[in-house]
Amino acid sequence: MIKVMLVDDHEMVRLGVSSYLSIQDDIEVIAEAENGRIGYEKALEYKPDVILMDLVMDEMDGIEATKLILNDWTEAKIIIVTSFIDDEKVYPAIEAGAAGYLLKTSSASEIADAIRSTHRGERVLEPEVTGMMMERLTKKNDPVLHDELTNRESEILLLISEGKSNQEIADELFITLKTVKTHVSNILSKLEVEDRTQAAIYAFKHGIVK
Repeated sequence: MIKVMLVDDHEMVRLGVSSYLSIQDDIEVIAEAENGRIGYEKALEYKPDVILMDLVMDEMDGIEATKLILNDWTEAKIIIVTSFIDDEKVYPAIEAGAAGYLLKTSSASEIADAIRSTHRGERVLEPEVTGMMMERLTKKNDPVLHDELTNRESEILLLISEGKSNQEIADELFITLKTVKTHVSNILSKLEVEDRTQAAIYAFKHGIVK
């Protein structure tokens, strides 16, 4: 079973999503929270496989909660589910480390499929969000920077693009977690990007990953 936690300040939203997920054979809602602060506390307590996180909430918003959760539990997989599609919300959420970004207009089945995909280590972005990210990177008119990567760094970039965590990369390549972190830092620096998500988008944009 994929264990899921819902974080949303609207009880009816939580009820609707929870009701649909409860009839799925492979998904179980194990916790709910009405704001980011409680969501942060429950995330560390219950350690769900996937967290559905709203953005705008009292006490602590979804971006801050995402940052705190990932700071204390780096393996967390968080999908932002919100009504907002503007730059001021999308980019901070992605940069905070969210594994996915969906709109609340998504159907219940689309949300369930996103949970499964994220649990497999894949990234799930609303098509409009993907387009925005691509446009943002294109505007930078960046040169071909990946030629500067070593063979090992190129190998790790491919695994990052597959949604692998640092620990999963370390296990697959039989190297230490510290070594992976060093390579990831070098990759971000050489590609002149801010985070793993932008590195993955760079890889797709330049045809490194098909």
